[in-house]
Amino acid sequence: MKVFLVATEESGDRLGAALMQALKAKLGDKVEFRGVGGYEMAAQGLPSLFRIDDLAIVGLAGITQALPKIVSRILQTARAALDERPDVMVIIDSPDFTHRVARRVRKKNRSIPIVNYVSPSVWAWRPGRAKAMSRYIDHVLALLPFEPGVHKELGGPPCTYVGHPLVEQVDELRPNAEEAVKRTSGTPLLLVLPGSRKNEVRRLIEPFGRTIERIAKTVWPIDIVIPTTPHLQDLVLRETARWPLRPKIVVKREDRRAAFRAARAALAKSGTVTLELGVSGVPMITAYKVAKWEAAIARRLIRVPSVILTNLVLGENVVPEFIQTDCTPESLSAALTPLLSDTPERRRQVEAFARLDEIMQIGQAQPARLAADIVEQVAQKSRVQA
Repeated sequence: MKVFLVATEESGDRLGAALMQALKAKLGDKVEFRGVGGYEMAAQGLPSLFRIDDLAIVGLAGITQALPKIVSRILQTARAALDERPDVMVIIDSPDFTHRVARRVRKKNRSIPIVNYVSPSVWAWRPGRAKAMSRYIDHVLALLPFEPGVHKELGGPPCTYVGHPLVEQVDELRPNAEEAVKRTSGTPLLLVLPGSRKNEVRRLIEPFGRTIERIAKTVWPIDIVIPTTPHLQDLVLRETARWPLRPKIVVKREDRRAAFRAARAALAKSGTVTLELGVSGVPMITAYKVAKWEAAIARRLIRVPSVILTNLVLGENVVPEFIQTDCTPESLSAALTPLLSDTPERRRQVEAFARLDEIMQIGQAQPARLAADIVEQVAQKSRVQA
C-alpha cells in the first residue's frame, strides 16, 4: 500500500509519524510512504519533498506574508501526489495548505481516496467548510470527541473520533502520589505558557510579566517555569530578562512534562495547551492577543461560546479567558491568584477536569492505531470500487 502524507507543522509531523509507525506495525514492508513531513516523519521513513520549517501557517497575517512560497509548495505537492498515484492520501492538519492540495488532487484524479487527519475547526468558524469538504474528503479522523456529531449536523464527510494524542500521555502529564502532595503544598509552581510561535510570545510576554509582578506581591515565595521550544528559547530569555522575578525556562520534553506534573496553576495562551493542562489537572487562566484587524475579522466569524479547547470538550466555560483588551495584568492577576490556593475557583476547575477521562476515552482510545485502521479501510474500499 502506497500512502502519500502531507503535514506542514510540528504537531502534524508528530501525528504523521505515529500514524506511519502504526501502519508499519500492521502491514510491515507492505506499506511505503511518500509526501511532505518533518523530522519525526523522516525518522519513520518519509522522504519529504521539502523542508517544512518555514511553512508553519498561522493567522491571516502569516498567510499573506508567505503567500508566494505557499502557493508554489501547494502546486509542487499536488503534482507529486498525482505522479505517485498512491492508494490513499492523508492530509494532516494545516488546512490552509493541505486542503488546497487535496482539492487539486481530487479535481485531477478522483480515484485517489483522501483522508483528513485533524478536522478543521468548522465548529468554531466557517461551518460551510464541512459540507464543502464532502466533495474532496472521504473520511475525517477527529481529535476531539464532539467533532463527529458536528460534521454530521453540518453535512460534512464521514468522521470518526480516533482520540487525541494526549490520551496516551497521561502517565507523563499527571503527578504520582508523591508529586501530587508537592503540587498542593510548599512553594507554589506557576506555569507560564506564552505560545509556541514568535508573534504569540512577543504579544503576550509583556502582559504576562506584569501579571507575575503583581502576583508576587501577594503570593510569596513562588516559582515560575516557562516550558518552551528550542527555537524560541533565546527569544524567551531576552524577553524575560527584565522580569523582576526570573523564571526557569525548560525545553527538554522530560523537563516540560515534569513541570506540568508539579504545577499548581498556569497562565497560558489559548490553544491546544489548554487541553494538555486540563488532562494534567492544572487549573489555569488563558489569554490571547492578535492584531486589531485580525481580531475584528475573528469577532465576525467565530461562532462558539469559548475559544478554549478544554471548555469546548467539557461543554462548560470552566476556564476563564481574557482576549484582546481584556488581556491586562490587572484582570489576569485577579483571576489567577485564587488558583494558587484552595479556593472555590480552583476546586471548580479540578472537579471539571476529572470528567475528561470519560469524555475523551482516556485509558481506552489508541489514536494512531485506530487512525491506521481507518486509513487502510479507506484504501481497500477504493481498490474494490475501482
